[in-house]
Amino acid sequence: MRYTVLVLFICLLNISILKADDDDMDEDIAIEDPSSAPSSANIEKGSVPTIKSSSSNIYFEEQFQDKSKWSRWVKSQAKKDDVDEILAKYDGEWGIEIPHTSVYNDDNALILKSKARHHAISASLFKPFDFQTSPLVVQYEVKYQTNQECGGAYVKLLSNDGKHLDLKQVTDKTPYTIMFGPDMCGVDHKYHFIIRYKNPRTGAYSEHQAKKTTEPLDTYFTDKKSHLYTLVLSADNSFKMYIDNKLVNSGSLLEDMEPSIIPSKEIIDESDRKPDDWDDREKIPDVNSKKPDDWDETEPKEIEDESATIPYGWLETESVTIPDPDAVRPADWDDEIDGTWEAPRIDNPLCKDAPGCGEWKSPMIPNPAYKGIWRAPLVDNPNYRGKWEPRRIPNPDYFEENHPFKLTPIGSVALELWSMVDGIVFDNFIITSDQALAKQYGDQIWYPKSVLEGKAISAASDSVVDAVLRATRERPWLWAVFLVAILLPLIILFVFCWGKKSPKKSVSGQKKKTDEAEQDSNEQQVLTRNNNDDEDETEEAEEIDEQQIKRRVTTPTGKDALENDNEGQAEEEDANVVETNEDDNNKNSSPSGKTRRRLRKE
Repeated sequence: MRYTVLVLFICLLNISILKADDDDMDEDIAIEDPSSAPSSANIEKGSVPTIKSSSSNIYFEEQFQDKSKWSRWVKSQAKKDDVDEILAKYDGEWGIEIPHTSVYNDDNALILKSKARHHAISASLFKPFDFQTSPLVVQYEVKYQTNQECGGAYVKLLSNDGKHLDLKQVTDKTPYTIMFGPDMCGVDHKYHFIIRYKNPRTGAYSEHQAKKTTEPLDTYFTDKKSHLYTLVLSADNSFKMYIDNKLVNSGSLLEDMEPSIIPSKEIIDESDRKPDDWDDREKIPDVNSKKPDDWDETEPKEIEDESATIPYGWLETESVTIPDPDAVRPADWDDEIDGTWEAPRIDNPLCKDAPGCGEWKSPMIPNPAYKGIWRAPLVDNPNYRGKWEPRRIPNPDYFEENHPFKLTPIGSVALELWSMVDGIVFDNFIITSDQALAKQYGDQIWYPKSVLEGKAISAASDSVVDAVLRATRERPWLWAVFLVAILLPLIILFVFCWGKKSPKKSVSGQKKKTDEAEQDSNEQQVLTRNNNDDEDETEEAEEIDEQQIKRRVTTPTGKDALENDNEGQAEEEDANVVETNEDDNNKNSSPSGKTRRRLRKE
């Protein structure tokens, strides 16, 4: 338990440190002025580059650097008509200001500043785009300053049908001609290109969406950099979609839109019904066949195996489960309320090693007499007329169109969005019929900004030491947190690894206290084994000497003298044996010691 408490305490300390570091990181990225940039970045904020063009091919352009033109952006004051009153208002906040992650001193942009609200803001084009010229090029920048959860950053090019459009009443129902741009929610990342096409015969509008790109899009929503989104729609009905001047999707309005812009020539007649006498059965039962007389439908599919016998050791008198003998009736058990108490049942231990317990039944085997229910065989249906389908009729909405590029004219650009995050930056809009001019805007405005943003993000990811010093500069108390977070794990590690007594010493001491027999060490076992070998050899040598003495004593001549000599020799040899044993002990019973003992005896 105490170890768990210590681990939880360490985790809480680390979380507090990470939280402090996150706060510091946010403060570092949110550069308010040049002096707050990290010294290691070597990045000086300058003035944002701008382009002034008088080209007649520009239908709309906005860099947000001319404050006198900000008033052309009109915030919607409308309400949705299909949601609750609380969510119906377009009360999302917008601002035209310098983003807190800007790499320039004076780079104003349009910023979505609130979350979990409906946002709508729009501006009129300099002149309508009527699709009589080609191509249509739509380009703008988007930057997510915070982590994106769910929300779009696409633009709507509102239709100009000749009627006055009140920009204060723009909603999701306001007619548009093209919807284009990034959108995401969760892990679903999208890059929209949707058109509303007017049927020339019926006058009805329908939406058609470009096929999805196979290009991975997640990094454009998460890297906190400005990205350039470009759509090129040409009179040959082709479209191209770029991100950061990189082609990520392309196709044709005639072939790559879902659903197809050109409707099918024929449609199903919804009023057509299958005739009552229509027979669509390909096979029917043979009415001329009869069930055989010996066909018994009462025979079961399986029967008991009469040849089977009960396995040896089967415990018929034992049940598979028994009441748990260790179960205890709860003290608060009330028979009137809870019913009669019964111990829970457990597996019968007697059945564990037995073939089975309880009543034995013969196994079931297939019944050879089983035939099942008789059915007449199937034959071809002579009245078969095929599978019925409703008839197809000419599509009254069908039309032939070779130039779907000629869409409804465009009069305004709008951002009508729902977002769960704030701080989305929109900048450098341009709508033109000159693709080279749009490329120039991207190269001279977006590209230098992207390079500086990359350097700023790299500089923000400085070393751990710099991050710690910067954090403690404003929060000196973090030194105490760092100290505890570092020393405490070391102390715990020391206590766990070196603070306990050796189990070997404890066992040895216990054996000494109880006089328990203790196993010899390896060196002691070797020494004891050598001493035993020496003693065996000594006893063998003494037996040989005694036999020689007996043989000499029993000779016919010189019997007494020989006995005396042998007694003296025996004493001398006994002394030699003692000396030899001492030498052998010192030399660990080497083979050379054994040879010397035998030479002395001889």
